[in-house]
Amino acid sequence: MPLSAPVAREKQHTRSIEIGGYRRADGLYDIEAHLTDVKAFGQTNYDRGFIPAGEPIHDLWLRLTVDETMEIVASEATSDLTPYKMCPTAAPNFARLKGMRIKAGFLRDANQAVGGPVGCTHLRELLQQIATTAFQTINPARVRKEMAAEGTQPKPGSDIVDARITEKMGGPPKILNTCVAYSDAGPLVKRRWPHLYTGADTEAVAAD
Repeated sequence: MPLSAPVAREKQHTRSIEIGGYRRADGLYDIEAHLTDVKAFGQTNYDRGFIPAGEPIHDLWLRLTVDETMEIVASEATSDLTPYKMCPTAAPNFARLKGMRIKAGFLRDANQAVGGPVGCTHLRELLQQIATTAFQTINPARVRKEMAAEGTQPKPGSDIVDARITEKMGGPPKILNTCVAYSDAGPLVKRRWPHLYTGADTEAVAAD
């Protein structure tokens, strides 16, 4: 269902972010993000002279290479277009993310490494979405590989793949009540973890 119809308006700015998760031939994973900021109007700029409408103010790339344990084994950033000539000097500093693990506290640790005057706000903003994409890339790939080795063929309507992916993420202790789908009073938890269900018919579930 679309959003409600807006009032008359004129677009001023478009931020586009595309993040891809890739399984490499060497068994590692690349999580690669591309960010652009584009104005609908031209504007003068001290370092670039004039930035026409439609030409990106920011054109930034960030790639984290991670292993199956979510450890970052390489980090590379580029700043192809920026509003200030000094901006691209921040990109090499993102190599400092190497050796970190994408887990609880990752964004805090990353901010200490590439925050403030040594970093780039917009590249740093990509890290949260890159982290989410890493989980959505690597955990399903691990489950699919394991199930292929077992010869398991899930049937349509089965949520065995999703359940196993959830376990890779830490299971109920990590995911319970993090969103409406994983509410402990909701149907998913009632089906998957009935012993943790707290909905209105809890007693009936316990009896079953």
